[in-house]
Amino acid sequence: MVVGVADRIPVVIVAGFLGSGKTTLLNHLLRNSRGTRIGVVVNDFGAINIDSMLVAGQVDAMVSLGNGCVCCAVDVSELDDLFTRLAQPRAKIDVIVVEASGLAEPRNLIRMVVGSDNPRIRYGGLVEVVDAEQFPASSARHPELTTHLRLADLVVVNKADRVPDAQLSALRRDIAELIGQVPVYATTHGRLEPGLLFDEPLHETPRVAEQLSFDELLDHHDHDHTEHRHLHDDYLSVSFTSAEPLDPRGLIGFLEDPPPGLFRAKGFAAFAVADERRKFVLHLVGRHLVFEPANWARGESRTTQLVLIGAGMDAEVATKRLQDTVHLDADPLDPQSMLGVWRYTPH
Repeated sequence: MVVGVADRIPVVIVAGFLGSGKTTLLNHLLRNSRGTRIGVVVNDFGAINIDSMLVAGQVDAMVSLGNGCVCCAVDVSELDDLFTRLAQPRAKIDVIVVEASGLAEPRNLIRMVVGSDNPRIRYGGLVEVVDAEQFPASSARHPELTTHLRLADLVVVNKADRVPDAQLSALRRDIAELIGQVPVYATTHGRLEPGLLFDEPLHETPRVAEQLSFDELLDHHDHDHTEHRHLHDDYLSVSFTSAEPLDPRGLIGFLEDPPPGLFRAKGFAAFAVADERRKFVLHLVGRHLVFEPANWARGESRTTQLVLIGAGMDAEVATKRLQDTVHLDADPLDPQSMLGVWRYTPH
């Protein structure tokens, strides 16, 4: 059975220097994931304080958590085998979160996920956690931390309540100058909205065995994010639909140079290219983009449906830029215009 990109389990890497708040963020995700089954991978149980964990035996075993998630402690060299176990259908895992050691090299973890031969997983992004109070001093002592930031798909500035507003704003500006358009999300106590990282189920009760369809995931982008508004940034979801097909060069230009704050994009795209009757499923996480062609069902309209998810993103600007990719000319485009899409299509 071939598993499409939309059905693969995202693997999210959470990294950051010692004491930045990675475990606190993980605790928050586990407590607030609304029934999502999370496979958690940590380096050392002894350093972890997950409220709902039922530690029962060896550190190299899969341990059940009270909320239906599972947790594993492994050496980095064992990650591939662990991904295979977690991605098995009977594990019923929706997302895998790898909490890297505070001294880990994120580049190696990214390579392991992106280069994995496991057809059931996909890269879900590198989340780099920063201590708002300690990062200036820590990065001065450990210059490699700034290199890690440049690899990130999302930067979380944690413990934002511990510094004055002006200092927090200056830190965010400095980070933005360093990493460009990557979203910078300020929070306290590791409060990161789960919906920014992965798709949550449409209902509040825990699932038994079903997997959400991609159509359901596309529809699931309307949440109430008023709680804790004063404690952390909100994330934003923007939906875009076009009955007219798109210019593939325009869409690739949008995705390669995304609006500031965009973290994820997903959906279906139809292109105004001669003799191209397929639809394309796309997934974007940070800088990592994948297209997969799929045949339209007979009688199905060639409608483009996209969802953008980000923090600090200008919804009007993003929507306008997508509207500019619609091909309104009656004449179809040359097949050569698809070269950019094929560059991001697995072969």
